[in-house]
Amino acid sequence: MKRLLIATALGFACLSAQAADMAISAEETYAKIRQAEPDVLFVDVRDPVEIMFVGFSDAVHANVPFMLVDRSRWNAEKGVFRLYQNPDFAAQIKAELEKRGMNADAEVITMCRSGSERGEPSAAFLRANGFPNARYVVNGFQGAAIKEGPQAGLRLQNGWQNSGLPWSPKMNPEKIHRIDPR
Repeated sequence: MKRLLIATALGFACLSAQAADMAISAEETYAKIRQAEPDVLFVDVRDPVEIMFVGFSDAVHANVPFMLVDRSRWNAEKGVFRLYQNPDFAAQIKAELEKRGMNADAEVITMCRSGSERGEPSAAFLRANGFPNARYVVNGFQGAAIKEGPQAGLRLQNGWQNSGLPWSPKMNPEKIHRIDPR
C-alpha cells in the first residue's frame, strides 16, 4: 500500500512538472514571435466562431481548432452546443509545420481563450502524439475571470488581451481555419 501511495504521488509530481514545462506566458510567446525564432509555430486552437466574437491576434501563425462546435447538437444540461475534438488536429498541425519547413520537434505553442480549457489539453495531446515540444499560453487569449466585485466573472486579468499585446476584433482570413473554398 505504501508503494502504491508513493507511486501515485510520484505520478502526480511528474504530471505537475510536465504541465509547468508546457506553460509559457503570453509575453514570452510574443517575444519569440517578434524575434522570429525559427522552429516556433504559434497556433490559436479556438473554434473560429469563438474568435469571431472574442477577437484574434495576427501574431499567431495559424488557427487550427482543437475542439469544434457542433451546432446541430445542443447540451441541455450545460446550455451550450456540443463540442467535439477535431479528428484532424494532429495532421493539421503537422501540415502547418511542413508548410513552414519545420518538423515535429519544433516548439508548437497553442492558445485558447483561458489556457485551461483547450490550450493545455491541446499541448498535452500534441505531446502524446509525437510533438514533444508542444506548449500552451497560460491564461490564454482572454485571461482569467475576476472572482469578486462588480466585474466578477469578466476576463479582465492576465492573458494575451490584458497584457497589452496586439489583437483585433477582426479575423485574418488567411490564418483562420476555414472549410469554404478560398
